[in-house]
Amino acid sequence: MPEMENKTGTDSSLMETAAVIAEIARGFYQRGWVLGTSGNFSAVLSRQPLRLAITSSGIDKGLIDATNILEVDGAGLVVSGTARASAETLLHIEIARRRGAGAVLHTHSIWSNILSEAFGPRGGFEISGYEMLKGLEGIQSHDESEWLPILENAQDMAALSGVVGETLDRSPGCHGFLLRRHGLYTWGRDLAEAKRHVEIFEFLLEVIGRTHDLNHVG
Repeated sequence: MPEMENKTGTDSSLMETAAVIAEIARGFYQRGWVLGTSGNFSAVLSRQPLRLAITSSGIDKGLIDATNILEVDGAGLVVSGTARASAETLLHIEIARRRGAGAVLHTHSIWSNILSEAFGPRGGFEISGYEMLKGLEGIQSHDESEWLPILENAQDMAALSGVVGETLDRSPGCHGFLLRRHGLYTWGRDLAEAKRHVEIFEFLLEVIGRTHDLNHVG
């Protein structure tokens, strides 16, 4: 009987979390940050053992609903749901473990792609002087700076998750990173904070990108 009660509680938590993830995904789609089937989103359901609710692969984010969210374990294996988990599930697991994040959100916006290519050879770039930086957890002033690492994209997710882990260790204060010609990863203690971080980063990426264009006119 205790096992049955625990499973019911997990199912309830998954359904509630899935509804929130789907709502966030549809909102990001409307803002042009996850067009088509791009992007993936997760939230931690439990730590011991590690369980994540995560978007299934190949789902149009403009049409996503709670039934398109799966539960995976700490190895990225599906434990609830019949669809295939996102190919990038291992990256979500790595971030959840390294940062203690309660949610991880990944977008594929135009400006994240443009800037990840423009600054890719430098391995990242610094953001400073913008009031919107204060929307990132722990930043108190526009005078503070945020280093946004840029990682080379790869199809080997096990290897890429290792690179992600090394990057997070080297940049303990960062709130996100870019995959080159791919998109933004950011996280938070819960879905609300992670959503805010996406909005802050996407604003800053567009401002920096447009300013860079203006500075090169003529």
